[in-house]
Amino acid sequence: MLSSFTQNIGFLAAIFTTIAFIPQAVKIYKSKSVKDISLPMWLIFCVGVFLWLIYGILIMSLPVILANIVTLLLSLFILFFKIRYS
Repeated sequence: MLSSFTQNIGFLAAIFTTIAFIPQAVKIYKSKSVKDISLPMWLIFCVGVFLWLIYGILIMSLPVILANIVTLLLSLFILFFKIRYS
């Protein structure tokens, strides 16, 4: 069992790395511009985040699960607009 300090570090890391996607998602939504975003990179990234989510579920790690659910949703949002506006 992880200590509460270790668990809190995990939650903070999950929060910061997850919210890092919000400014990009908002910028794409407002500008409708995705010309400088790589489609292959986002496809690969979404698969990787999905696998991290599965891993988090298998090891029953709440920070990993929550962070990757939100990150996957934000990444799919960006991927959707990359495909839509390209």
